[in-house]
Amino acid sequence: MGEPASLTVGLIEDDPDQSELLAHWLQSAGYRCHSYGSVAEFRRGHGRHQCDLLLLDWELPDGDGLSLLQEIRQEPATSATPLLMLTVRADETDIVQALRAGADDYIVKPAIRAVLLARMASVLRRSQGNVEVEPIDLSPYRFDTALARVSIGEQDCDLTQREFDLALYLFRRHGRVVSREALLENVWMIAANVPTRTVDTHISRLRRKLQLDGSHGWRLVAVYQHGYRLERHAAGIEVRGLGRSG
Repeated sequence: MGEPASLTVGLIEDDPDQSELLAHWLQSAGYRCHSYGSVAEFRRGHGRHQCDLLLLDWELPDGDGLSLLQEIRQEPATSATPLLMLTVRADETDIVQALRAGADDYIVKPAIRAVLLARMASVLRRSQGNVEVEPIDLSPYRFDTALARVSIGEQDCDLTQREFDLALYLFRRHGRVVSREALLENVWMIAANVPTRTVDTHISRLRRKLQLDGSHGWRLVAVYQHGYRLERHAAGIEVRGLGRSG
């Protein structure tokens, strides 16, 4: 699955306050976002903007979300696009109707940020489940994303799923400073303002398990008051990227 920063979400929501809040959540998690306030806006805009996932309200000013969902599923360009219904309608009949019409998931408002992001990630994983994922090779580390496995040379490393997700996130951003807030939002899928030492604990375990002390050419360092940076390290000489904060 692509990283949030490479994915675009189409948000079909007529309430300006809701739309602004949801767009903020999505963008802070690294997604690009295109907002549409009506069925007509979506019809005009979605041809110009290729979306990887759609969030669709039921109650729209010029139509209903269920009819638009059926329309989306009938168009070849959007028939397989992952779609979540996001609505105040909580009746069991409505939920079943939307899922049968082709919604991949159904969330009743008010949405909880962490839950929404987690459900989006789950839907995206399912939608790409049959896509072959290329391994990531940053010698001597090799990530098999399909099997959630990392090795150092020929030696497999024993990581939990969370440790693997954290390692993958850091290696994909090597050379850049990654904040604790970014890790909480994108690896743990929880609010960045939650007070927790879990990031530091997992970083310490990862540094030990993957031997990120420079002995294999990579070093995971703390950047005071900012977060962490995974950097290349050769013969005692640091090789640092100039990437932006994540």
